[in-house]
Amino acid sequence: MDQTEQAIVAGGCFWCTEAVFRDVIGVSQVESGYIGGTKEHPTYKEVCSGQTGHAEAVRVTFDPVTLSYADLLDVFLGTHDPTQLNRQGGDVGTQYRSAIFPLDDAQRAEAGAAIARWNAEHPGQQAVTSIETGTWYPAEDYHQEYWEGEGQRNPYCLAVIPPKLMKLRKSFQGRVKAG
Repeated sequence: MDQTEQAIVAGGCFWCTEAVFRDVIGVSQVESGYIGGTKEHPTYKEVCSGQTGHAEAVRVTFDPVTLSYADLLDVFLGTHDPTQLNRQGGDVGTQYRSAIFPLDDAQRAEAGAAIARWNAEHPGQQAVTSIETGTWYPAEDYHQEYWEGEGQRNPYCLAVIPPKLMKLRKSFQGRVKAG
């Protein structure tokens, strides 16, 4: 019987992060949502206001035999800019922060190790990625699988997602699904 695990990470716009992880070998599902804030069941509009404290995030379901949690975090840290505080590119606000939301103590320890590893591999740079807790809330249906549908016609997505996918393919060649 196959065992899967889940990871929750926030690295800016969830459409972008979702598009990256959908292309990673060992990932079976990616869901966009909100975590880390104070309002129960927030809406996209509420999260975008920056007033709820939530981050746009993705919940990744993966096969830990094929893709370890440590490797998943390396892909996460390697495909966005973990040195930008409360922003990714033109997206500014706490809802676009770089954060890892461990689901247990083992994930919490590995999150700290992944950030330390990234910092050691990038002398002179410092990741501001936080390690947080929170309740997961799935985003509205129209945000799910956004890049595969509406995103390919959205100028913002067309400007931001292809470079992230190219970075994934260049930096993590052995981790990218064929196709």
